Amino acid sequence: MPRSRHRSENDNKSKPGTWIRFDYERTAVDRFRESFRRARWNPDRREWFVPGKTAGQRIARWFDQERAHHDPFGDQRGRDAFEFEPIESPYLTADDDLLVRTPYSKELVALLRSVPWSNWDDGLRAWRIPFRSYEQLRNRWPKIEAAARSAEPEERKRRRQAEQNTPKAVKARLNTRERRKRRHPVLATSIPPLDRPVATTNWGIVKFEAVKGEIVDPEVLRTSYPKLAQTGLEYIWGQWRRATFAELVRTRPATPAQIARGRDRGWWEPTLEELRDARRQERAFERRRNDQTGKSSSRPASRLRNGT
Repeated sequence: MPRSRHRSENDNKSKPGTWIRFDYERTAVDRFRESFRRARWNPDRREWFVPGKTAGQRIARWFDQERAHHDPFGDQRGRDAFEFEPIESPYLTADDDLLVRTPYSKELVALLRSVPWSNWDDGLRAWRIPFRSYEQLRNRWPKIEAAARSAEPEERKRRRQAEQNTPKAVKARLNTRERRKRRHPVLATSIPPLDRPVATTNWGIVKFEAVKGEIVDPEVLRTSYPKLAQTGLEYIWGQWRRATFAELVRTRPATPAQIARGRDRGWWEPTLEELRDARRQERAFERRRNDQTGKSSSRPASRLRNGT
C-alpha cells in the first residue's frame, strides 16, 4: 500500500503540502494523478509532492479508497502459486519479489510494463514484480521469454548476418552511402533556391549549397532515385546540407500555387506539415548534440590530453 509523510518545514516554507511515495503500478499512478492533478513527481527524491494545506487529509482519504484495490493476501497466494507451479527460466529469480532480468528491447519493456505492479529497479538492473502479480506474469511469460531470447546479443548478431545479403539490406547500405555524399538530383531548368530550405524526394527538408551542373548517371538515378528515374528527364547534381532549426523556423510553408507545381524536378517548397515534422526532428537532434557536447567538455583535462 502507499506510504506518505508530511513535507518538512525545511523543504520549502512557501509551499505547504505532503510528500507521498507508493509502489509503482500504472493504474494506481493513473488513479493518483486523476485525484491530485497538481501533484508533481520529484525524480531525485523519487516521491510525489501534493501541494496544499489539506493535502495530508486528502491523501489519507485516497489511501482508504486504494484499499479497495489492494488484496492483503495477494502476495501470499502468489508465493503459494509460485512454489506449486514455478516459472523455470534463466531470466527469472525469486527474492522478496520476483526479479526479471532480460536483454533490452522495446517489446520486452512493453510486455513487462503491462504486468500489474511491475517496477524497474535501477540498482538491481531488473524488473521487480510482486508475488501478487504472479498469475498475470505467468500468463505473459511465453511471450516475455521468446522476446528475451530474440533480444540476446548472439541472436541479434545471427539475424544481422542472415540479413546482410538480402535485397532490403543491400538497398539500405546503398542509401547510406548515397546519403553521405550529400547530393540530390535536380532539373537543370529548375534550380532550387540556395537561400532557404526546400523539400526533396529522398532526404527530407535540406538546404542546397551549390548546383555545379554535373549530369546524374542514369544508373545511379535508377538505383537510388527510382521516383525521379520514372519521369524520363535529365537531372544534374545539387549539393546540400542539413537545415538548422533556426532556418526551418524562418522558412515559410508552400502556398497552394507552389504545391500544385509537381515534384518531378526533385525538390519543392515544403508544406506546413512537412516543416513541423522537420522542426521537431531537428530540435531533438540539436538537443542531443548539445548534450553530447556538454558531456565531452566536462571530462577531465588530463583525460582529454591523453585522448581517452
